[in-house]
Amino acid sequence: MVNKQIDSAHPYIPNTVPEVKEEMLKTIGVETIDDLFAGIPEELRYQQQLAIPEALPEFDLRRNVTQTINKNVSTDEVISFLGGGCWKHFIPAVCDEINHRAEFVTAYAGDSYEDHGRYQALFEYQSLMAELVDMDVVNVPTFDWAQAAATSIRMASRLKDRYEVLIPRTISPEKLKIIKNYCSPHITCTLVDYCKETGQLDLEDLKSKMSENIAAIYFENPSYLGFIETAGEEISAIAKSYNAVTIVGVDPSSLGVLEPPSRYGADIVCGELQPLGVHMSYGGGLSGFIATRDEAEYVQEYPSRLFGIAPTSKEGEYGFGDVLYDRTSFAKRENGKESVGTQTSMWGLTAGVYLALMGPKGMYELGQTILQRSQYAIKELEKVEGITASRFNSVNFKEFVVDFNATGKTVADINKQLRAAGIFGGIDLSENFPELGQCALYCVTEVHAQADIDKLVIAIQAAI
Repeated sequence: MVNKQIDSAHPYIPNTVPEVKEEMLKTIGVETIDDLFAGIPEELRYQQQLAIPEALPEFDLRRNVTQTINKNVSTDEVISFLGGGCWKHFIPAVCDEINHRAEFVTAYAGDSYEDHGRYQALFEYQSLMAELVDMDVVNVPTFDWAQAAATSIRMASRLKDRYEVLIPRTISPEKLKIIKNYCSPHITCTLVDYCKETGQLDLEDLKSKMSENIAAIYFENPSYLGFIETAGEEISAIAKSYNAVTIVGVDPSSLGVLEPPSRYGADIVCGELQPLGVHMSYGGGLSGFIATRDEAEYVQEYPSRLFGIAPTSKEGEYGFGDVLYDRTSFAKRENGKESVGTQTSMWGLTAGVYLALMGPKGMYELGQTILQRSQYAIKELEKVEGITASRFNSVNFKEFVVDFNATGKTVADINKQLRAAGIFGGIDLSENFPELGQCALYCVTEVHAQADIDKLVIAIQAAI
């Protein structure tokens, strides 16, 4: 691209004062900005001017951006029954009050500042999260559940020196793509079939695919399709019979009412922090966690930072800092086991605030409320002629598959009519799970009042 010289300072771009630019170029040892691109062949340079409109005054710019943003429709303006990995939950005001404090507000890609108690705050988050999942060690958050799962799988592969992992076919398609991409090219991801009646892992298919090359079995509880996997102990036993690692992905909002995966044999637990006080942010408010027992062989395989507590030289004082820093890519650089950069520690701080506020009783009440309201939705939807409110014969938490096949309508058509009624319908599963036909994944949490669910039932009845 031809570089257009600017003779005056730009109001929003730093270091554009002509005198400052001239001094910088002189220090570097070149005469013009174009000299910095001398290494790029001419045929690869864009020779025309970009079609960029004239600059707007600040007021007009603000109005233009506001008009663009207002085209979005959020779950605050409509009733949403969308889930699938990013869920509508109540966010206590104190979560935003703390994570908006100047000591924590980030200036760099989701990572909070180094000082002002950051280490202690993240240690407290790790401690609270460890108590919730019944494990000893929790990492500084990854970008999302998918990365946490992929990293857990790579940890297991290094632990066992094996290069294949078994994953249920009911996993989120988007998550599977990320896992495959992250594990490529060293680790093969093999899918295990599911029981057509219950949706749960087909144990016979699982056994048939086990071998001495399996590093780990990964499954989720609750699953992507919402049902609770009841054979966790048996799955873990199958893994252990081949000396493989059991990795369980979990929605932490379920752990007030469901047993933590450690109780049925999980070696590594991972999942999504978004339900713990983090706004949906149009699908961007995601953050993953990984947890294990405090065993050296597992701790050594964490690529991400861990924060611990230790006594100082002064009696009664404690300090907080990195644990085994030399195992990270920060220390080993290109020789690290995995390259780990900036992470979403801001959401770790937020999850810590949320857990401290809720406590065990609050998490139990949260889980109970979600169970009760989702079961109410299933019961009421079952009354609508032509639909099956829960496609799988299993207990569900938060999410469930609604079967519309007998209505003769497509999920896309039904969702279009629901949208006109001010409702976001469930996720259309027909493309990614074609064997289910016209089915949709619906989500009900503590924010859905009885009136919201009743409105959904009436709107679906009208749509079909």
